[in-house]
Amino acid sequence: MVRSEARAHGGRRGRGAVFAVLVVVLGLLAGFGQRSAWGAGSAACQVSWTNNEWTGGFTTQVSVTNSGAAVSGWKLTWTFAAGRQVTSAWNAQVSQSGTTVTASSLSYNGAVASGGSVAFGLQGTWSGGDLTPTDFAFNGASCQTGSGTTPPTPTMSSTPTPTPTPTPTPTTTTSPPTPPPTPTATATAGGGAGCSGAVVCSGFEDQSGSSLTGDWTVAAPDCSGSGTVTVDTSAAHSGSRSLRINGQAGYCNHVFAATTKDISSVGPVVYVRYWARHTTALPTDHIAMVTMEDADNGNKHLRLGGQNGALQWNRESDDATLPAQSPTGVAQSVPLPVNQWVCIRFAVDTTKQSMDTWLNDQQVPGLHDDGVPTADVDQQWLSRTTAPRPITLDLGWEAYGNGADTLWYDDVALGSSPLAC
Repeated sequence: MVRSEARAHGGRRGRGAVFAVLVVVLGLLAGFGQRSAWGAGSAACQVSWTNNEWTGGFTTQVSVTNSGAAVSGWKLTWTFAAGRQVTSAWNAQVSQSGTTVTASSLSYNGAVASGGSVAFGLQGTWSGGDLTPTDFAFNGASCQTGSGTTPPTPTMSSTPTPTPTPTPTPTTTTSPPTPPPTPTATATAGGGAGCSGAVVCSGFEDQSGSSLTGDWTVAAPDCSGSGTVTVDTSAAHSGSRSLRINGQAGYCNHVFAATTKDISSVGPVVYVRYWARHTTALPTDHIAMVTMEDADNGNKHLRLGGQNGALQWNRESDDATLPAQSPTGVAQSVPLPVNQWVCIRFAVDTTKQSMDTWLNDQQVPGLHDDGVPTADVDQQWLSRTTAPRPITLDLGWEAYGNGADTLWYDDVALGSSPLAC
C-alpha cells in the first residue's frame, strides 16, 4: 500500500531541490583617493560568494579579499531579492532591513592587510525571486568595475561540486549527560527489542514479503520517483528482516516507510529509538531520514537528518536547524558512521521546547535543545516558542539537492517512556 496525500504535508520543500554555487568576483571601490572615471579608482577588493541552496533555504560562504590599503574594520552591504531572509551568521555581525543586508567585522577579524582575505557565512530562507545578490558596497563605496560599467552578473553552475563547510574543533566541549535509564530488553511479536509496551515496537519480523503491510505503509508526499522501500532479508540488526531504503538524490525521489499506528496521544515526552545502517557518508547538502508531522505547527514536519556531513534537526515551517549550520555549530554535531549498525534515540517534549538526541548512548551536544538559547546550537531553533506535537513517524530518505544513500532500519520503537539501545 502506498500512502500519498492522505495527510497534510504542508508542501515540505516544494517539488524540486535547487543547489546553486554562485561565484561573484566584483570590483569594490573603497574610495581611498584612487582615481578612475568615477573619481574613485581601482577596485579595492574581490568577493567570492558560494551558495548552497535548496528549495526554501540556503547557506552561503563569503570570502572578501582586500586589494587596496590595509583596513582596521570593514562593512560589506548588498541587496537580496524579495523573499530572501538571513536567519543567522558566523564570523560577522549580519543584519537585514528589507532587502538590504549588512555584514560587519567582529573584534577579532576587522584588521585585513592589503592582499589579505576575511571570510564569513550566513544561513537563511527564501521563497522565490532571483538568486543573485546585487548592489555590493565595501566600507560605504558602491561596487563598480573600473570605468562605471555595470558589475558582472554572478554565474550559476547547473551541476556544481559542493564545497563542504569547514568543521573546526570547538573551543569548548560539552560533557554529555547520563542517558535515560536502561530498561530490560524484551522481544515482541513484531520483532522489536527492548520496547515492550511501546506504541510502535517493530523489527519487521511480522512482514512476510518484500512489500510493506500491516503496521507500515509507503509514503512519498507531493511526488514520487526512483527511491524505493522494501523489506530486506539480507541485513538485519536482530532477527532476519529489516527495512531497506534505496535513497536517491532530488526531492521527488524521496521515499519513506510510515507507521500506521496512532501516535498522536503519546506523551508528554515522545521517545523514539531505532537502529540504522547506511553505505555513504552524509552529504554536504541537506537530507532527512526521519520525519514527523507537528500538529501544533500546521502539520509541518520535524526532520532528523544531516547537512554539512553531520546530523541535524530541521524544522520545515521556517527552515530552522539544530544546531546552526555555522562551522562552530556543525562541530557540535557528529557524522553518522557508515557500514555498521548504530543506535539512534531522541526525545521530544510536547509541553515545552526541549529535545535531545543520542548516538550509541552518547548525547549529541549540537542536537540538544534545553529551552535556553545558546549561540550556534539552539538559539535559532528557539525562535519558535511553541512545543511540537508529533503525530506521525516516517523512516526513509529525502534529499533536497545532491545525495544518495542505501539505508537499513531495524528495531524501531516509539513510546512515552525512555527506550534503551
